[in-house]
Amino acid sequence: MPYFDAASAAPLHPVARQALLASLDEGWADPARLYREGRRARLLLDAAREAAAEAVGCRPDELVFTPSGTRAVHAGISGALAGRRRVGNRLVVSAVEHSSVLHAGETHAAAGGTVTEVPVARSGAVDASVFAAALDSGTALACLQSANHEVGTEQPVAEVAEACRAAGVPLLVDAAQSLGWGPVDGGWSLLAASAHKWGGPAGVGLLAVRKGVRFAPQGPSDERESGRAPGFENLPAIVAAAASLRAVRAEAAAEGARLRALVDRIRARVPELVPDVEVVGDPVRRLPHLVTFSCLYVDGETLLHELDREGFSVSSGSSCTSSTLTPSHVLRAMGVLSEGNVRVSLPAGTTEEDVDRFLAVLPGVVAGVRERLGAPEAVPSAPASAGSLVVDSLGKRCPIPVIELAKVIGEVPVGGTVTVLSDDEAARLDIPAWCEMRGQEYVGEEPSARGGVAYVVRRVS
Repeated sequence: MPYFDAASAAPLHPVARQALLASLDEGWADPARLYREGRRARLLLDAAREAAAEAVGCRPDELVFTPSGTRAVHAGISGALAGRRRVGNRLVVSAVEHSSVLHAGETHAAAGGTVTEVPVARSGAVDASVFAAALDSGTALACLQSANHEVGTEQPVAEVAEACRAAGVPLLVDAAQSLGWGPVDGGWSLLAASAHKWGGPAGVGLLAVRKGVRFAPQGPSDERESGRAPGFENLPAIVAAAASLRAVRAEAAAEGARLRALVDRIRARVPELVPDVEVVGDPVRRLPHLVTFSCLYVDGETLLHELDREGFSVSSGSSCTSSTLTPSHVLRAMGVLSEGNVRVSLPAGTTEEDVDRFLAVLPGVVAGVRERLGAPEAVPSAPASAGSLVVDSLGKRCPIPVIELAKVIGEVPVGGTVTVLSDDEAARLDIPAWCEMRGQEYVGEEPSARGGVAYVVRRVS
């Protein structure tokens, strides 16, 4: 069964499995103890730290292991903010950061700090000059991911790092999605990552803090991991994480080129095979293994279930899935279509045959979902019944509001309007996206006296 969700968790790399099994026998003792077993464990821990630091591009004494990538992010943000509290209490982040960064920002705001979100372009990338303009003398910390976890867009980290250096602001980079493909360029100050993203075992994160960065670990601490990640180290998992990082880096150039070619095929063929599809994310500056697209008139939860029945494991940022009632904050920040969203992230070893079969199955799956939802194949043309119509979609979830809009747009004359009443947050993204894809004019939104929001569309063709 093709597993196409490596961005969530990559399958365990064979080297990780071998290292894990070996270190279960050799690395079970306390590395803080001076007897033979403890010294042996310490040697393994030191070797793992050196290997990980080499991959990150930092000194071994700048890197600590944490229980997860999320813990690394939280520890990095809280420690850097506390270390620079005399400078200010402002945190600057991009609008498409991983939820771990945004949750840390919410905690900071609840404690009296301020958080500024830098917007992104439709590609998902920040403008380095706009990010630089958000920095001021009261900024304690800035955060920017190296590459986006949902759409694969790479961020201009080097340019932003230079702007942060000029402003005297440390930059924390969440490198969870990209570290397996290569080091992060630029003069970053802190870096966080997670082993299960590159084929290491779950439950291991890493946090690098450059020398000279003011940092005050928060919460109870002990003598382990420089006081930045208290508790007994999961040494077998750490050894496996470091070994697999070294292994995937050795394979990255060749495997990245091979997967990029497969993703290019998906990016090109999906819009040809499936009508009304928007491929999102930067087409060039992106991770090699990840592609995201959204399909009009499709229920995301049903689409994922149908693809799973066909043997494909994919992910989604759509609001119409059981795990969320609002669109992904990434898609919302980008202003792209959210309904029927599919993220394909290929693990190492994915074959051409797997991709070809996915492309063969996808059109029928999407068509079947659209047919069950009663989606129109084209904008219907009918005698104009009125200069304006109101569609009541209150209480109906995506993609129904857009489907109902598409069914009636042909009933108003050119120049006439359709007002869609909806209390589904996805409509704020999907109705303007439908207008752009269908060549109609999105007039705007206004409060509705009947509840929800009134979205106004003018027919122009």
